[in-house]
Amino acid sequence: MEIGRGAEAVIFLEEGTVCKFRLPKNYRLPQLDESLRQERTLREAKMIAESRRCGVPTPIIRDISRFLLKMEHIEGPRLKDIMNPMMSEEIGELVGKLHRCGIIHGDLTTSNMIFHKGRIYLIDFGLAFYDTSVEAQGVDVHVYFQTLESTHDSADELKDAFKSGYRRIYENAEVVFKRVKEIKARGRYL
Repeated sequence: MEIGRGAEAVIFLEEGTVCKFRLPKNYRLPQLDESLRQERTLREAKMIAESRRCGVPTPIIRDISRFLLKMEHIEGPRLKDIMNPMMSEEIGELVGKLHRCGIIHGDLTTSNMIFHKGRIYLIDFGLAFYDTSVEAQGVDVHVYFQTLESTHDSADELKDAFKSGYRRIYENAEVVFKRVKEIKARGRYL
């Protein structure tokens, strides 16, 4: 049963397992297409597993093949539907753990976060990569803040809660928050 579709993949549920299949792109040369799809599938699995090792709840990877990633199905509401300041503070802690490990999620939206059994799980690491730069971390946080502004009431309260959790975990938090302000200012003039 199909449960989601994006630009790169179709996601379906099969006997309690989430399957993410990277779709072929007909505009690419077949050999290049296969290479890219396989590399991105392996990279996503690696990012999920490494994030979990860093203390961030993620689905457990069950199997990987060339273009197919099978993982644990995390049932529960997406945070975009139930968000509150306490959750945003916990997200700050989780993102702090990712950044401390040099991982950039790449798509930190409340649609990519699921509340399950009292914990927040991060999903969809399709755009994740390793980077320890303040710029990459700032962009990651900026994307989250933009999501709060466009999707949630009380965005300022949710941002403040995130900052509190992020500061508690990540020693470079203030430098990242300064960069987030710079990134936001740049966006006004593009």
